[in-house]
Amino acid sequence: MSGITTLGQFIIEKQADFPYAKGELSRLLRDIGIAAKIVNREVNKAGLVDILGDAGQTNIQGEGQKKLDVYADEQFIKALQSGGECCVVASEEHENPVYIHSGVSKNAKYIVCIDPLDGSSNIDVNVSVGTIFSIYRRISDTGVSCNNNDILQKGTKQVAAGYVIYGSSTMLVYTTGKGVNGFTLDPSIGEFCLSHPDMKIPEAGHIYSINEGNYSKFPNGVKQYIKYCQMEDPSTLRPYASRYIGSMVADIHRNLLKGGIFLYPTTSAHPNGKLRLMYECNPIAFIIEQAGGKASNGCQRILDIEPRSLHQRSAAFLGNTEMVDLLEDFLQKYRD
Repeated sequence: MSGITTLGQFIIEKQADFPYAKGELSRLLRDIGIAAKIVNREVNKAGLVDILGDAGQTNIQGEGQKKLDVYADEQFIKALQSGGECCVVASEEHENPVYIHSGVSKNAKYIVCIDPLDGSSNIDVNVSVGTIFSIYRRISDTGVSCNNNDILQKGTKQVAAGYVIYGSSTMLVYTTGKGVNGFTLDPSIGEFCLSHPDMKIPEAGHIYSINEGNYSKFPNGVKQYIKYCQMEDPSTLRPYASRYIGSMVADIHRNLLKGGIFLYPTTSAHPNGKLRLMYECNPIAFIIEQAGGKASNGCQRILDIEPRSLHQRSAAFLGNTEMVDLLEDFLQKYRD
């Protein structure tokens, strides 16, 4: 293992960046990494066991839950409960926050917001899915129950955020506000190993990612931007490339590596947007900004949005700064 840096080693080496944490944040990130390995194991053998298909129930969003949705939610909550560094978990799969009242957690300092299995509608067709997480430091004093003020913090207050992508290889990508680093799971040793240090989104992007099937429902500014992307680029004599997987983590990961913009606008069916601010938009926005990109809801920086409710939704435009700036110009110019 000479020359290999594991996730655990990397976290310990960077612990000095958070002198106030005294190791708690490092242990919390370790717990998330352990749960990700367990979920990865089940995702990779999903076709061999009775874990595909619908669970027969819906989540708070009114969306049908897949069996792996439920499994992933259980595994992350279990890991965070046993780790003792988290006092409350806000999950996409639960209407209310999950408060952790065990003795080891009564003095816990952190709140975790999580989408346990993003893109789960793709599970049955073997397309990449992922986990998105966001970590906040509690505002209230330890030793007492957390409250809504602890949970509903702006994205600028995140102390860490990341995602795990379960694909041809499994990667954990995270930031603590000091750059973005990616770790690939080596199944031969069961460890996430540093494979993508100091990740930066390319300055020039040529990929746009949006579900064009909803074109008729988009704001006029988004329609005009798509038309622009479809025009030939004089510098390359070809149009921008349209690439859309339908799994946010997978689309973001590709664009982070290759350069591009991910668009999830408001629609006539979802006038407030569809993505959830707390456990989708905020963590991905934090990562994109730390990688040198931009994250906007079309008129405002996502990380500056004041959350009002746990499952609040938002439009999201994330990726290459130049492309997001241009998108905002189109939205301003072609107001509905």
